[in-house]
Amino acid sequence: MAKVLPFKAVRPTRDKVSLIASRAYQSYTQEEREARLNNNPFSFLHIVNPGYKYHKEISGVDRYKLVKNRYEEFKEEGIFIQDSVPSYYIYKIVDRDNQKYEGIIAATSAIEYEEDKIKKHEDTLEEREIIFKDYLKTVGFNAEPVLITYPDNNILEEIIKENSQTRAEYEFTTTYRDTHYLWKVDNPKIINTIKKEFGRCKNLYIADGHHRSASSYLLHRDLKSSNEKHTGEENYNFFMSYLIPESQLTIYEFNRLVKDLNGHSKEEFLIALDTFYKIENRGFNYYKPSKTHHFSMYLSGEFYSLQLRSSSYKIENALDDLDAQILYKTILKPLLGINNLRNNNRIEYVHGRNDMAFVKAKVDSKEFEVGFGLKPATIDQLKHIADQGLKMPPKSTYIEPKLRSGITIYEF
Repeated sequence: MAKVLPFKAVRPTRDKVSLIASRAYQSYTQEEREARLNNNPFSFLHIVNPGYKYHKEISGVDRYKLVKNRYEEFKEEGIFIQDSVPSYYIYKIVDRDNQKYEGIIAATSAIEYEEDKIKKHEDTLEEREIIFKDYLKTVGFNAEPVLITYPDNNILEEIIKENSQTRAEYEFTTTYRDTHYLWKVDNPKIINTIKKEFGRCKNLYIADGHHRSASSYLLHRDLKSSNEKHTGEENYNFFMSYLIPESQLTIYEFNRLVKDLNGHSKEEFLIALDTFYKIENRGFNYYKPSKTHHFSMYLSGEFYSLQLRSSSYKIENALDDLDAQILYKTILKPLLGINNLRNNNRIEYVHGRNDMAFVKAKVDSKEFEVGFGLKPATIDQLKHIADQGLKMPPKSTYIEPKLRSGITIYEF
């Protein structure tokens, strides 16, 4: 029984939403950030980068306090307003490839996260969890929803369809040529139906935002312990999420680039690969895998197809069947000496939107020695791994949609 609730969002005024909405801070180059900060006084980047005002890099608790100050200033100036009644928010994105995503922004339960009713498929780093938890505790808000998926539901689909026939509260297009729409749902009858339908879900699954959700859980735990009158209904017991049906997720692979062959010559490396793979030299012919357990490799100006020999690799659980795990267990760790995928500077990850042509260019530039292409994981693989309590290797999936910050804000 998933507990998914409406909330009173703090939101930009209609005329300024397109100016405020921003991508994740880390996704901008320094030049891009400076251009936006210099030319757009309403960008949410001014809130998350408060040191810009003082021409100084500020970090830690001092930065968190200034983020809170900038946020309060935006509210005082009427740039942000808060809805008067708890609402759900239907949110639609139509991307530059005309791919459509439609879902509901709502509050999801930190208690259900703890109880594993909201399931995870990726590991998180404890240090990052604590840093972001401390940030949340100081600033007092979530500004970017966690992406959560749920089984397709005809009733929720119909509610989204019917309520998006009217003029959207927001409609704007980004420089990425993605168009965003938002509708507020505050009708009590519709709210009850949405709440009831989500309540039928046995489990929800995090698609993107594992560190954000983990940090929100830690915040809940801290604030609960310090509140003698804790009831379980306080805002800190929940975190903001964007829930979309499973069929709408787009999952890309993360391809791998490695800087060297760990002391192997090209010939030695190919011979070692033969233990686990049937190898075919594709020469200059571009190759991208189309089947699971098949990999593309680009080495010394040539493409190779690698087909896993089933007799040489044992699958004991859902994680063992994942291509990213297979590549790690058969090549990256034993042959290339990459034991820890999280902190080894010899490996780099490139999401599948850039395709193998990007991998080829990186290897041809001599920046890397070899590149590997994977087939994307499926939603069923993601769910099976989560259901078994297992965790994917880092950078196993690149999932869309990618959400903007500052469009709906959840205060606690």
